[in-house]
Amino acid sequence: MKIFLHWLIAAAAIGIAAYIIPGVTIDPISALIAAVVLGALNLFIRPVLLILTLPITVITLGLFSLVINALLVLLAAYLVPGFSVASFWTAFLFAFVLAVINWFFSLWNRS
Repeated sequence: MKIFLHWLIAAAAIGIAAYIIPGVTIDPISALIAAVVLGALNLFIRPVLLILTLPITVITLGLFSLVINALLVLLAAYLVPGFSVASFWTAFLFAFVLAVINWFFSLWNRS
């Protein structure tokens, strides 16, 4: 039951971020699919990318991880039909807003 709740919260966060950011479009079913795809990308591909880009991440004091998140959002938009992102900078802003929304939901989930 807990994993189902996390999936719905992630899909809601994706929908909210898509509503806030111009240039990102997603329909409700695609938001559910995108939540699964982004979760899988973050589970399998993100750690490899973080290790490969560790020197530049250290030099930029961790800010390059935002670029990695934006690239993963672009990859998810490519893989999920019904989910489109206009440009890299739109994906960058989407990833940042999505992180903030997920942080807010995690605070709400604790209490």
